[in-house]
Amino acid sequence: MADIEAVEFIWKNGALVPWAEATTHVLSHSLHYGSGVFEGIRCYQDPDTKKSFVFRLRDHMARLHRSCKIAMIDLPYTVDELCDATVEVIRANKLPACYIRPLVYRGYGVMGVDPADAPIDVVIAVWPWDAYLGDDALSKGVSVGISSWRQRSNNAIPPSVKATASYMNSILAKLEAKAHGYAEAIMLNEVGLVCEGTGENLFMVRDGVLSTPPLSDGLLEGITRDTVLCLADDLNIPALEESLTRSDLYIADELFMTGSAAELTPIGSVDEREIGPRGPITQALQERFFEVVHGKVEAYTDWLTEV
Repeated sequence: MADIEAVEFIWKNGALVPWAEATTHVLSHSLHYGSGVFEGIRCYQDPDTKKSFVFRLRDHMARLHRSCKIAMIDLPYTVDELCDATVEVIRANKLPACYIRPLVYRGYGVMGVDPADAPIDVVIAVWPWDAYLGDDALSKGVSVGISSWRQRSNNAIPPSVKATASYMNSILAKLEAKAHGYAEAIMLNEVGLVCEGTGENLFMVRDGVLSTPPLSDGLLEGITRDTVLCLADDLNIPALEESLTRSDLYIADELFMTGSAAELTPIGSVDEREIGPRGPITQALQERFFEVVHGKVEAYTDWLTEV
């Protein structure tokens, strides 16, 4: 985790706005009812060429549109317009690398559960952000605990919506994990199968095979998750989607979490059961991932938007 570092501009409703002026009313609908959707994206700078690339920008903005559709939010910008706005705000802030937070929320105008007449506000904020779980997490890994909080079901808040409301579960699980001395939590679904972390998908390695829970078990359709499955195919690492139990995690050879913020973060222990340091498959996928996001793999340049 890290504090937000203020930059010069935020893109809001079609225009660049000075950082300190990008405000909203305290009676905005989404602040009271969690009726917003968002994305988390990263822009990377290649240390050799100094070129900057946003990773899978169109895929993120397409998912934002899908979230809005499910949440019945009329998003007034196309995928192309949102991609262009992202490049614009990164350039305006002169950031070689950054984290990107698009947010669509229902603004000020109505109160009550019915949001139909609330205006729609759209912002894209960018700021410098390094390793999500700490400077050493990508190499040394983190300790995690199975949370007592269950992830919401497919027919509660749909996991295919990256909604602000969904993250109350994540907040409760994260605070519980920290209170128990863990860096992160893993949540099970309502039938007790492994679901996801508080903001990450999960992968396990056992006997040379890479496994991840299927979307039907109630997890977000992660873009980094999809990336890892593609890279595993490239590296001839057997990979499959299968339901996992907490006991499967205890006896894993390797474990890691994925997400735009977490990237590929190894897990060193689960509920005090030692998994060990970053394993060879995790390391191979991690190295390939960073080659891709820095523009060094020709086959994946269509995933990159140059800034």
